[in-house]
Amino acid sequence: MKKEKKLWLALALVLFASFLTLGYYGIQIYQQSPPIPEKIITTNGDLIFTKKDIMDGKNVWQSMGGQEIGSIWGHGAYQAPDWTADWLHKEATLLLAEYSEKIYFIPYDKLDSDKKSLLKIRLQKELRANTYSKENGNIIVSDNRARAIKNLCDYYQGLFMNNPEYSQLRDHYAIPENTIKDPEKMRQMNAFFFWATWATVTERPGTDISYTHNWPYDELVGNKATADILIWSGVSIILLILCIGILAFYHAQSKEDSYISLPNDPLIQEKTTPSMKRIKKYVVVVGLLMILQVMLGIITAHYGVEGSGLYGIPLNKILPYSVTRTWHTQLAIFWIATAWLATGLYMAPALSGKDPKFQSLGVDFLFYALLIIVFGSMTGQWLAIMQKLNPNTNFWLGHQGFEYVDLGRFWQLFLFIGLLIWLILMTRPIIPVLKENPKKRSLLLLFLISCISIALFYAAGLMWGQHTHLSISEYWRWWVVHLWVEGFFEVFATVVIAFLFVRMGLLKEKTATINVLFSTIIFLSGGIIGTFHHLYFTGTTPAVMALGACFSALEVVPLTLIGFEAFENYKASQVNEWMKDYKWPIYFMVSVAFWNFLGAGVFGFLINPPIALYYLQGLNTTALHAHTALFGVYGMLGIGFILFVLRSMYRNVKWNDTLLKLCFWSLNIGLLLMGILSLLPIGIWQAIESIDKGMWYARSSELMQKPEMILLKWLRSVGDTIFAVGIFSGVIFIFRLCVKKIS
Repeated sequence: MKKEKKLWLALALVLFASFLTLGYYGIQIYQQSPPIPEKIITTNGDLIFTKKDIMDGKNVWQSMGGQEIGSIWGHGAYQAPDWTADWLHKEATLLLAEYSEKIYFIPYDKLDSDKKSLLKIRLQKELRANTYSKENGNIIVSDNRARAIKNLCDYYQGLFMNNPEYSQLRDHYAIPENTIKDPEKMRQMNAFFFWATWATVTERPGTDISYTHNWPYDELVGNKATADILIWSGVSIILLILCIGILAFYHAQSKEDSYISLPNDPLIQEKTTPSMKRIKKYVVVVGLLMILQVMLGIITAHYGVEGSGLYGIPLNKILPYSVTRTWHTQLAIFWIATAWLATGLYMAPALSGKDPKFQSLGVDFLFYALLIIVFGSMTGQWLAIMQKLNPNTNFWLGHQGFEYVDLGRFWQLFLFIGLLIWLILMTRPIIPVLKENPKKRSLLLLFLISCISIALFYAAGLMWGQHTHLSISEYWRWWVVHLWVEGFFEVFATVVIAFLFVRMGLLKEKTATINVLFSTIIFLSGGIIGTFHHLYFTGTTPAVMALGACFSALEVVPLTLIGFEAFENYKASQVNEWMKDYKWPIYFMVSVAFWNFLGAGVFGFLINPPIALYYLQGLNTTALHAHTALFGVYGMLGIGFILFVLRSMYRNVKWNDTLLKLCFWSLNIGLLLMGILSLLPIGIWQAIESIDKGMWYARSSELMQKPEMILLKWLRSVGDTIFAVGIFSGVIFIFRLCVKKIS
């Protein structure tokens, strides 16, 4: 059997087995997620909350920004607390204070250690006991706990509404006054906060472990790292070392063809079709979205030191933190995806040198549809966060409250349709070439499969509804964030890079196909099931943790050898004299390899093992990984793709080397400084406090407003400023090159 055929079979097997596993344990999440009670009542039968309160409260939480304003179960923004960790610790301290006053008649902190230990045992028995009844669907709480719940509801109502006592705290959390305007909505959101917290400490039936595997860590309530967390962390590290050794041996044994030396650039003769010329509009918009995203990022970061505005300007009244962070994260996806989709639209017709009928019309239609989606969804999110939409309208047109998939369901559907249109536009030029060249179809087939995956897998974002259980929504959300963004876009990138090198005559098609197939198999072997590593503490079973730990470690394996990819890309720029024209696109690909290793590999594995994530989830270590992996890998690659497109469009134009040099080095140096001067030291400090005291303290204003912590936040401006210079110089280059020549 030929090597290529074996690789195709291996890829099919990996896809089948991985998605079968993902689906099987997804069904378990549906069946074993933390129950939502019909009622929460006291031992005397007094009603506290209903199921409707909890579900409506989840919608209220989503409408105000959801994961963009604090976090739930560790997923979300970093400025405000994790509300489940915050509620849990506050409830525990309230109960201990009441026990102490009733039993010993003195404050808890005045007790000796023996009496404190006795009260903590009583506390843990009360909080960890599972009083949910399958028969009537109710949860029963003690009168003591009911009073604690009442006190916490008053506290959160004052915080999210307008109690002047919490003005400074609102500023620290970047929560504007009257974020929630209706007391009834606030009561419902408190119901959701209570239920989400209940799941973090209540023991799953038949075990002594909570529904969230004892996350967050809090010694007061008995939430400590479980045996599963420790065991599967160890297994994941052993697997990582073993598989690195196997892959390194394979890499050393394999002999790859060297790059081909050609006297002239084969792409010089490539015909530019009318639809290819229309891609210029996409390039310009990518530049504009990049600038907007960076400006919003600067404002969002500044909220960390001035929670109510920008240098005294009360910006939070019209652009609160939850709005700027929503737009900042969403625009990252939008401009990177637009750059990649535009590259595909440019490459597909280049294969035959001619456009299918109405291709130009389709390219233009998709462009304006994407603009409507971007600015329409942003408008809906602003209206939602400003509490101008009712719950049903919010779900469809406003803010879904889930990080990276914040846009309302109508905009999600619109985007999915746009991706299907893109797939049609990609398929129509490729299929005739496949038919005409059956012997050269493997790489084209991979290209087509990657396009199909990008278009179809976004549909996972449509799999939850307005009242879907949080655990189930999280399961499908990570299909989008991990599988769609991190998974199949990665496959698309691998294919496109190989495809470009084949088109430029640097690689034989057979060599490129084998390399791409092998890389895709290695990446997806860990990447698909590795989705579970995001779900350790979202109400899932131990099997999900085991699989997530092991397979997410496999994701890191190919990244440890990424330096070879960087060296190969650099060698490509040295093969032929004419390759100097492609210097900067290839340099950006070299930087992608660097950030793949550091951002996705090192900083990713820093938080991937269960024991690490148990203490680090929701801290600035996550922000460190997100920035260096998302922009460092996908952003840099998007810029590299755009530069390839521009080099092809303007073959006879001498490029401004100074601007591109400034862009390249400023982006890379700025991103590195952003991480090592601010995000990394803040994350390490938070991690130490999380291990010592608990998640509640690592995210508290008490820690995050210390003068030394504020200084570390300010230090981020060094990297941010250098980074912004890179963005603006790159966009100026784009505008000077093509804005006057749009056709």
